[in-house]
Amino acid sequence: MTQPLSTPPPPDVEVRLAQELNVWLRTVRRDGSPHVTPVWFVYADGTWWIGCDGRSVKARNVVADARVSLALEDGANPVVAEGVARVHRGDFPAPVVEAFASKYAGWDVRERAVPEGDRVLLEIPVRRWLLAGTAQ
Repeated sequence: MTQPLSTPPPPDVEVRLAQELNVWLRTVRRDGSPHVTPVWFVYADGTWWIGCDGRSVKARNVVADARVSLALEDGANPVVAEGVARVHRGDFPAPVVEAFASKYAGWDVRERAVPEGDRVLLEIPVRRWLLAGTAQ
């Protein structure tokens, strides 16, 4: 696993990252416009992990431009992170697979959504936290 590039978030944010089910992922389309979508995630050791179909818009966008940002859903207490994503194809770390299964009632992040699809795992080490509008 990649080492995080930023300092860890405060303990109250760590609790939210463990408990909240969705994060908004923003990727960059080839024309430079944003693509924003809610996704399931796990967060461990300064890194976000997101599973998706390898043919999805978000996966294709990351291959073309790996810069992403993520935001938890609570607008009253914003938590936003920025990072550079890496796409894993078939090399899903066991602790990450186990973390998804634990957080999402046994769900296997490796499971294909459609028979002809392929699963990928996005690894996003945090480069910078933006908490309550304050950059760190």
